[in-house]
Amino acid sequence: MVKAQGQSGPGQPGPGQPGPGQPGPDCALCPRLEAFRRDNRNLYPSFHNAPVPSFGPRDARLLIVGLAPGLKGANQTGRPFTGDYAGDLLYATLLKFGLAEGSYDRHAGDGLRLVDCRITNAVRCVPPQNKPTPQEITTCRDFLEEEIAALPRLRFILALGAIAHAAVVKVQGLPAARVRFGHGALHELPSGVMLADSYHCSRYNTNTGRLTAEMFEAVFARIREVMKA
Repeated sequence: MVKAQGQSGPGQPGPGQPGPGQPGPDCALCPRLEAFRRDNRNLYPSFHNAPVPSFGPRDARLLIVGLAPGLKGANQTGRPFTGDYAGDLLYATLLKFGLAEGSYDRHAGDGLRLVDCRITNAVRCVPPQNKPTPQEITTCRDFLEEEIAALPRLRFILALGAIAHAAVVKVQGLPAARVRFGHGALHELPSGVMLADSYHCSRYNTNTGRLTAEMFEAVFARIREVMKA
């Protein structure tokens, strides 16, 4: 498995090192993303401008996988889905279903705490125009694989969008055609973990009506129902 500079292996991180599944702050595995990061550090020196770490407890039973940080969302705040519209809908839904406590205020210091839930992205660095290349998705998949392996109580993965879905399926060693993405679909993976699908909670999807708050909440209601069984 290829690792970014400073990335520790499975187990506890060393001094100054990220934990399993977390690339180092100056990860150089994707040249285009590294160059974009350098540009953003000059343009927005107050931003996080580094791979965005996962958020939430490692003993969580639910892992939510998004696509990639937004330039002025997670890339700015350093926390997944924090600072943009997608986070407004996601965190409001997590609070409604008891998967978060506190209040969400679009910055990482708002005191929000996740409960039995963890959030990560298929690609950890912000890509130009919010579009990672297939090679960048493949390269970052190692970190997603480590992330999943480091969650001992994991029962459910929620993929937000088809790209996140495909990344999870490939981590499981399955061909994408065998487990097809579909909003509201549930798939039992060979590991025994359940994979749930939802359209991404982006502003575009909600503005066009492809995803409504009711549709999004229905996915979480189904997850909660199965997890209680």
